[in-house]
Amino acid sequence: MTLLKLLRDRAILGVTTLPTRTDWLRAILLLSIYTLIALPLGLGSKFLHLEPQISWQLTIKIITTSLIAPAILEELFFRVLILPHPSENRNIYTVIFFAIVSLLLFIVYHPLNAITFFPDARTAFFNPIFLIFATLLGIICTVSYLYSGSLVIPVILHWLIVIVWLLFLGGVEILKIR
Repeated sequence: MTLLKLLRDRAILGVTTLPTRTDWLRAILLLSIYTLIALPLGLGSKFLHLEPQISWQLTIKIITTSLIAPAILEELFFRVLILPHPSENRNIYTVIFFAIVSLLLFIVYHPLNAITFFPDARTAFFNPIFLIFATLLGIICTVSYLYSGSLVIPVILHWLIVIVWLLFLGGVEILKIR
């Protein structure tokens, strides 16, 4: 099987596999674990602070654009294309290897993105607390994808976490979004 065919097949499977009720319950559990770790750490370190956005235009812009990037684009690349789809029946060592590669690339991607394309994110994307959050996000999205085989669950987890940070916990100010 060629690499392009493998990537095409993974993309098709990731997009067409629908989450089950168990997948949604697992997603709720993963989101709860993320929240129980991230909120105390973020608020305690002052990286997060309660600052709800009141501009409807900015809120709509963030909700719509963050669904595409980062949620869909990053999850498609870092989960669907890199990780073996559950239907591939890979051995556990192969799955763990690619999960680690995916996670490391996801973490490194953020500071590189700040250096190259998104300089307003430097303050955030180089912050150790943010990198811990990115690591946790990468872990829960990886776990949700490896169990569900669906792009939908990691996209929604990623999207929800990003919009809550941006719209309620000071992310707009850190990233200088207007």
